[in-house]
Amino acid sequence: MHPRGMTMRHMILTVAAAMILPLAACSPPTSPTARTAPVSTSPSPTTSPTTSKSSNAAAQLATPASDTMNSPNTTSTQKLALTDAQWKARLTPEQYEVLRQKGTERAFTGKYWNTKDKGVYKCAGCGEVLFTSDSKFDSGCGWPSFNKPADGVTGAGEGSKAKVVEHVDTSLGMRRVEVVCAKCGGHLGHVFEDAPEQPGGLRYCINSASIDLAPDGQAKADSPKDAAKK
Repeated sequence: MHPRGMTMRHMILTVAAAMILPLAACSPPTSPTARTAPVSTSPSPTTSPTTSKSSNAAAQLATPASDTMNSPNTTSTQKLALTDAQWKARLTPEQYEVLRQKGTERAFTGKYWNTKDKGVYKCAGCGEVLFTSDSKFDSGCGWPSFNKPADGVTGAGEGSKAKVVEHVDTSLGMRRVEVVCAKCGGHLGHVFEDAPEQPGGLRYCINSASIDLAPDGQAKADSPKDAAKK
């Protein structure tokens, strides 16, 4: 190799190195957030989770009520969950106040406090059979009174298959046991252990606005607002 060629090559390499090294020294390190995300190998879902949940909720509301909720001894396993706006549209103002706001009607003013008609009492919010006329008795308190729920299950908590479930209520500065519809969570009233003359000694003190009476021979109860007009 020619000596001058060697000299020229060294000169070229020296100049190139002098140009590259400062550029490398001034380049900022790559930011972690700028890294390219790895490509997922899992298949893309055809429906987003949000859309799927909305579709399921809509389908649940559109599903017709099962005949099981019209049976005194069978509890519907499908819960009814509505928005506050939907409850207001579904119920009368009085029913909404009691069922969804845990209100209490005045004694001796409810439509069923002194009713002796035979039939079943359904939740005014969802139509679930909660009590029967056979368990209704005159307690003299001014509210409809029953000695047991339609399915005969007492003392049931959340998660059970009972028609009526119980919650501890410490409002108004006292300890009481609230009873609610297991299907829709509507407030019904309270249960007391002050009826020794009744089987089991219990008195389910229920607001008339929370229930609808379906007389014997009537397959289905009226809608909440239609029933309230009678």
